Amino acid sequence: MAFDALEVAIQLCAALQDPIERIRQRDPDLADQARRACNGVPLQLSEARRRTGKDRLNRYRMAAGSADELHTALRVAIASGYLEPATLAHAFALLDREQAMCWRLTH
Repeated sequence: MAFDALEVAIQLCAALQDPIERIRQRDPDLADQARRACNGVPLQLSEARRRTGKDRLNRYRMAAGSADELHTALRVAIASGYLEPATLAHAFALLDREQAMCWRLTH
């Protein structure tokens, strides 16, 4: 059985490969932070599936936090002129969906 939140998180990581590489050319630290946040979402979701109780909820919250951090990192990249908003339309759509699924997992 597929875990939709995990599948969308992996799609998000794939969609952000090129944008994060473009950020890296101008701001390696921001790119590293964005990459860690991006990778953290599916990794935390995957780990949560094998946990129970409050530990599971904590992992889902950590995934949600990483998704929020990623969203902010992308906004900073746009504000800094590293990326154009139009180039991230698909990624932002996936990220919005992911954040909604994380919210549902934590509430």
